[in-house]
Amino acid sequence: MSNPVKISGVVITYNEERNIERCLQSLHDICDEIVVVDSFSSDRTKVICEQFGVRFIENPFAGHIEQKNFAMNQAGNDYVLSLDADEALSPELQQAITMVKQDWTHDAYRFNRFTNYCGQWIKHSGWYPDTKTRLWDRRKGKWGGTNPHDSVQMEGNTGQRHLKGNLLHYSYYTMEEHVLRSAKYAKIAAKAMHAQGRQVSMAKMLLSTGFRFVQDYIFRLGFLDGFYGLVICGTSSHTTFLKYAYLRSLNAGNVIDE
Repeated sequence: MSNPVKISGVVITYNEERNIERCLQSLHDICDEIVVVDSFSSDRTKVICEQFGVRFIENPFAGHIEQKNFAMNQAGNDYVLSLDADEALSPELQQAITMVKQDWTHDAYRFNRFTNYCGQWIKHSGWYPDTKTRLWDRRKGKWGGTNPHDSVQMEGNTGQRHLKGNLLHYSYYTMEEHVLRSAKYAKIAAKAMHAQGRQVSMAKMLLSTGFRFVQDYIFRLGFLDGFYGLVICGTSSHTTFLKYAYLRSLNAGNVIDE
């Protein structure tokens, strides 16, 4: 028996003029409404969004989890499809979600995220398959985790189904962009751990850094992604080191910049 539903597309933005049109274009024929929550962009993000007739809301950014939950709650429908501005639905995934709309049978739906790095699609390095829950009934789940690594947390005993197709992720256009953002994310993660009272030893810093590289480059076949696989795995390892270094600095009473 079919159970048709209406879906709200939800996106948070900040200076995303480079990516947002591609994202909204992929949502346009799938969603019954699109809600964009923006952190007061200074570029053309708002202008581009208005061309798609989205509901555009400006709200101060307090953290990834906080902003995404705020955006989720602005949706006019309980069934939400949440994308980042640098993501887009593949044609196969669009088709799968269209079918789900006509016969909603589970509490949430997940699918693989396929990342483009400096023009190359990354098939290994711990980046694929990067399964994400992004389509769900908001009455049974919300954003959680630890900033900046947010994820949808569903209530117990909820059913999920995996959909065919990929969530296309246009992550970094240059290696410099990757390095700079990784350092930023390491600070955010360190602050979140510090707020939780976490501690880290020198031994754990060293072991975790080395293990991250071996895990991604060897066991997760990062070497098959060629030069960019080495760059990605090396940067991920460095980010792990920075995260714990910043945490130790905060625990010693120091202040770190954003």
